[in-house]
Amino acid sequence: MIINDEAALDGMKRASEAVAVTLKKMREYTTPGMSTKELDEFGGRILMGFGARSAPYLTYQFPGYTCISLNEEVAHGVPSDKRIIREGDLLNIDVSAELAGYWSDNGGSFVVGTDVHGYQPLISASIQILKEAISRIRGGIRLNSIGAFIEKEARRNGYNVIRNLGGHGVGLSLHEQPQSILNYKDRFDRRRFRKGSVVALETFITTGPTQAIEQQDGFTLLTNRKGYVAQHEHTILITDAQPIILTAANALW
Repeated sequence: MIINDEAALDGMKRASEAVAVTLKKMREYTTPGMSTKELDEFGGRILMGFGARSAPYLTYQFPGYTCISLNEEVAHGVPSDKRIIREGDLLNIDVSAELAGYWSDNGGSFVVGTDVHGYQPLISASIQILKEAISRIRGGIRLNSIGAFIEKEARRNGYNVIRNLGGHGVGLSLHEQPQSILNYKDRFDRRRFRKGSVVALETFITTGPTQAIEQQDGFTLLTNRKGYVAQHEHTILITDAQPIILTAANALW
């Protein structure tokens, strides 16, 4: 999506506020002992309060309002009564929605309660890398230069990246051009960010795995080998200066 008038910008701001506030409130609501389905239904009620509709359901008939991934799950986890959240779990919530024709997307990983398993350094690295990657984006900057930065910073911190997941354009649908804003440098990618465009930038920082593998349910993604992943995502508007973080209501920093 290219924003070229105030009406479109206002529409994107309202959709982005809906998903960001929903994610923030879901994170605050999370308690050990609840199921991922209970958490998802709580998020669904918040979205409906904004008049927003679940983007995964609208686009893919996803069986839930939000994607909730627990521990070994990388992304697109399906909410379930059988998935019980425990103290110290690594939890990822991804909230995307449509509101009045505009679509926005954000997500984040966090530790439930006390960090008994030592996930916080991974999470903190993912948040910091996303923050710094966003700060480097301008109209005209190559997409693969941002991917190169993300991978370099991940390795500098002792981590890896998922290579077959990444960010994407968003705005008038959930996934738009540019697709596949990767977390590493694809030397064949000659694309550049466009001023006025809206993208959802995502980090997938890992303790070792490099690939996400779709499971039999057609949604849930697991890693190709043992390890854990932290994902963080903001929807941003690209300018000639610092990007505008449209989902800033879910403050990661």
